[in-house]
Amino acid sequence: MEKSQQDFLFELLHTASPSSMEMNIQKKWMNYVKPFADEIRTDNAGNVIGVLNPEADFTILLAGHSDEIALVVNRIDDNGFLYIDKMGGINPKAAVGMKVTILGHGGNLTGVVGVNAQHHGGLKGDFDLEDVFIDCGAQSKEEVEKYVQIGDLAVYKREPEILMDRYISGRGLDNRTGAFIVAEVLRRLSEKDIQVGVYAASTVNEETNMGGAYFAAAGLNPTMAIAVDVTFATDYPNVNTRKYGDVRLEKGPVLAKGAPINRKINQLLEKAARSLDMKVQYELTPRMTGTDADKMRLTGRGVPISLVSLPLRYMHSPVETASMQDIEEEIQLLVSMIENMTGKESLNPLDE
Repeated sequence: MEKSQQDFLFELLHTASPSSMEMNIQKKWMNYVKPFADEIRTDNAGNVIGVLNPEADFTILLAGHSDEIALVVNRIDDNGFLYIDKMGGINPKAAVGMKVTILGHGGNLTGVVGVNAQHHGGLKGDFDLEDVFIDCGAQSKEEVEKYVQIGDLAVYKREPEILMDRYISGRGLDNRTGAFIVAEVLRRLSEKDIQVGVYAASTVNEETNMGGAYFAAAGLNPTMAIAVDVTFATDYPNVNTRKYGDVRLEKGPVLAKGAPINRKINQLLEKAARSLDMKVQYELTPRMTGTDADKMRLTGRGVPISLVSLPLRYMHSPVETASMQDIEEEIQLLVSMIENMTGKESLNPLDE
């Protein structure tokens, strides 16, 4: 990965993009893609889609969601403390003791997630976000309401870092890495003579309702779609691999297998991996994938889908960790598959 591409990845990771408030990151994604896309499209959900070869009959939608999990303010008490709920799959235990950036209507504020001291009883057993609060230094409700109102969002105040020149760690790698990957796939394909139409989408709202993916696929009616997301790595202590499978960093991109997944698309991905002498891993999605793929599949007359995922440690925590090598290999896999397609491929699993 060239330095300019890595800088773009870090720019995405530095940008707050809570679900329902993705406008800033979407503008940055759009500006990056504009120079090499044949077209840029947007829609009323907030998706941004870069297009190559728009006249092609066979079209591929690549979807990487740009939103991240967040906290949402649901109450302000008389002393200026903020009480919070989830915007997406927040783990309450991961929030304790964290600094946050409150994206207030009157400006950004730094706050800390406070909790009763252990000397005074601390937190007992299971607890939820209703048991903690944000202290941003205000002394009254009136003071804090100059900056914050009900419904304002907050993200962890955590910047991305490189570990041992190998891994990248920070908040919201789920799934701004995916938004980066689809942009980079589009950039590399723009330098090739492709026979299919490619629609690379930075989608919104995946962490809360997957509505962005539905808007994107319903508006485009693609021949096929691939969700580019993250999945649970299980290569660290205290994970039950017998229950959750064996998925490791730097052992290749992860392909899904299950009822929603189109077998013909997976075969194309596996063929591309063999041509690159690249390993792939597998995860099971028997009923649903839990990603944008589920919504894209059920648009229009139905869209054949697949899911390609980046192994990710510590999902939905402030220190999500992934491999730079895995990011690069996933880009290579998707580029190789698409550049070798003729546009005459059948996705009907009954066709030999």
